[in-house]
Amino acid sequence: MTYCIGIRLDAGMVFLSDSRTNAGMDQFSTFRKMIVYEQAGERFMVLLSAGNLSISQSVREILQVEKIEGGAEQPPITIWNASSMFDAARVLGATVRRVYDQDGASLKEAGVDFNASFILGGQIRGEAMRMFQVYAPGNFIESTRETPYFQIGESKYGKPILDRVITPRAGLDEAAKCALVSMDSTLKSNLSVGLPLDLLVYREGEFQSERMVCIDEHNPYLHMSRATWGQRLKQVFEGIDDPHWGGGEVHHPLLAVSDRYPPMRKITHPGEKIV
Repeated sequence: MTYCIGIRLDAGMVFLSDSRTNAGMDQFSTFRKMIVYEQAGERFMVLLSAGNLSISQSVREILQVEKIEGGAEQPPITIWNASSMFDAARVLGATVRRVYDQDGASLKEAGVDFNASFILGGQIRGEAMRMFQVYAPGNFIESTRETPYFQIGESKYGKPILDRVITPRAGLDEAAKCALVSMDSTLKSNLSVGLPLDLLVYREGEFQSERMVCIDEHNPYLHMSRATWGQRLKQVFEGIDDPHWGGGEVHHPLLAVSDRYPPMRKITHPGEKIV
């Protein structure tokens, strides 16, 4: 399993991925899930992958040469000449389907599902930044202002903090911090997600990024944020009143008058045997 996050903001984009791959409880390996496709001053794209490693690695390699029809009297479209991120996402979808055509039947015979998902985000000169989530059949959806981030892999543990913090107007450093807290929550709760992490921050209109870092267990910022988040969560928890079961003057009684039915219970009579 894995966990990857892609966030699209007004100011830029944030990408974060773990690097753990497992084929059973005693077969853990480290493989990077992030790859950058960059053409200086022209286009900048980041691909995150989750799912079956052999599928995602095949897709990543073939994507660099895959092409789709460009229309009447138009050259084939590749990620390197696509005029929009939408067309780049179409090429990625076609690549996923090509890998399925090549390997799908063999995987099925071996009892292996064709399981892979991707986040593709970036910017091509002449258009705004865009981000897509691509599924195993090759279809995809695009992020919106109402849904400015995507998650793939083991997403449930890290989703609450993203929902509470991320808006299109968030700053890039704020979003990077939020992504790391989201990832650390997942690391804490799921052994199939693990270090090192790859973090990339892209600023709108730059078509390159110098804010790229590989974060291992010795990273001082990770240690600081992990300790601070844990301590502050505990402080907030302790600051919430314990449940009060009624009686006396309390502002927030747990046992209060309600129109809802009480819990079901069986009333026994003296001498009745309970079976």
